[in-house]
Amino acid sequence: MKNIVCFIGLLLLIVSCNDDDLSSVGGNQSPMGEVGSKVSSSSQPIMGVSNFSAKVISLSDGISTFSATATVTNEAVKNVLSNIPEVTINGDNVTAEGFKFKITTEGIESVEGTGDGVIVKYDAKVGDSYPIQSMGHSRKVVYRSTDDDYDYGFFYIKVVKVEVDSKMPGVDKITYWANHKFGIVAIDFQFDDGTSAKFPVYFNTENP
Repeated sequence: MKNIVCFIGLLLLIVSCNDDDLSSVGGNQSPMGEVGSKVSSSSQPIMGVSNFSAKVISLSDGISTFSATATVTNEAVKNVLSNIPEVTINGDNVTAEGFKFKITTEGIESVEGTGDGVIVKYDAKVGDSYPIQSMGHSRKVVYRSTDDDYDYGFFYIKVVKVEVDSKMPGVDKITYWANHKFGIVAIDFQFDDGTSAKFPVYFNTENP
């Protein structure tokens, strides 16, 4: 649920593992995880969230640390965020510090907290399952493009779609869309009141 702030899941490095190991990502360091890399979302408010900005403030032993800010006017979203220790809420201004990810050319992994574990591997197959180490359940790959079928701004791209049932109060499900070149390109939150919010995600860097 930490990913509602920095969207990456961001949100997001170099590890040694077997290609069949779904518990961690391998690959080379991605530019998206290097210091100074930035993440943004829609310029228009979505469900009371606007002005989102995040950036990598440090990279150590393959682990990228992000800080993020956003304007949040939706009280339901604020209530969800208030349960996250790394988040500070001051009126409508929300800040988050210390979110850590591995971001490689092969995938993105959260490395600590309540959502620790692989978020996506770009070579995923439908049916793959990524265990969330601290919560006893998994993210699951439910779709993989064979053609450029996902609308990403002014063009179409191939994506992997990953879903997870949320354990956080107020949120039923989180869905990620990711692309091997652009990383996570969207995150959708389905809330327990039947509403949902899909946020596009844009890195200013990309994989080679």
